[in-house]
Amino acid sequence: MAYNSLQHLTLPGGRTLAYDEIGDTSSNILVIFFHGVTGVGSAPRLQRSLEDYGVHFVAPTLPGWGESSRTPKGKSFAANLLSSITALINHVKPNHGEDLRIYVAGGSYGTAPAQILYGASEKAFPPGRYIKGCMLLAPFSPFRYHKGYAKSMTTQNYIAVGPPTQWFPFLPRIVGKIMKKKLSTVESLEAFLNDFMFARASEEEKAKFDEFLKREGRDRAQFINEMARNGMASFANLAGFNEVADVLHADWGFNPATLDADLYKDRPLHIVATTGDELGPDMAKWLQKTYPNAKLEWLEGGHVLPGIMELDRLWRDMMVAGEGELKR
Repeated sequence: MAYNSLQHLTLPGGRTLAYDEIGDTSSNILVIFFHGVTGVGSAPRLQRSLEDYGVHFVAPTLPGWGESSRTPKGKSFAANLLSSITALINHVKPNHGEDLRIYVAGGSYGTAPAQILYGASEKAFPPGRYIKGCMLLAPFSPFRYHKGYAKSMTTQNYIAVGPPTQWFPFLPRIVGKIMKKKLSTVESLEAFLNDFMFARASEEEKAKFDEFLKREGRDRAQFINEMARNGMASFANLAGFNEVADVLHADWGFNPATLDADLYKDRPLHIVATTGDELGPDMAKWLQKTYPNAKLEWLEGGHVLPGIMELDRLWRDMMVAGEGELKR
């Protein structure tokens, strides 16, 4: 599915939530996946493992990104997200019963909204009682509670989302304007993404990724072009980019350390981190230590590529944990 196939849900007050979907829309297994920076909600293909389980896969575009309306003034990101995703679930599953099973996941910045849904109280997020699992790929931790979040950050990430963004609130907006101007064409975004994902990757990692794409019937140029086109759509609206740092520092509505372990014993949290991630190892380790029923898995490589290559297997692990082995 191309970006222009996205659907639009009208929210209270006339706001818009854009989303893409794929899979069995009648399924009682709903997977909600949140995109990261330079992304939008996109579901161009369904991994074989999710297809085998007959899931309904929905990818919302976060508030203030692409064609989704920004977070309303006077309302927190978390509160707006929870009400918007509640409306989305009720829209795509209008006649669901108590057999609805929801799995939430996100990559990079998308791990923040995934955690907000996962940790929300039933009062704040009524559909949360149907959540059966959560997966965080290359995760961020909630900075409000993780005091050592910046310990292993690169200088670039420290400036982009670290303490300076809270000392100088105008900083993210300056960075956003610079990035939008610098990345104003598909070609410039392709060059940026190619450098970000492949320049620091080892030859072995690049070769493995090229082989992975070949098995999917694609090549690196097609992969980068698809991401760049999503990036162009994403940067059409800077409101979401401008609030990234504030969201990471904000109150998400709960403290992971005080979640009810009994309530989460049947809701596993799968944290997937990479050994060469520029965010460093500390956030993933903190999440594993702090959340109840959390498992941490390490992949070799950088911030993006290992998770993409392993995604089909990771989805299958998640489905097996929540749904059991498929009967052949």
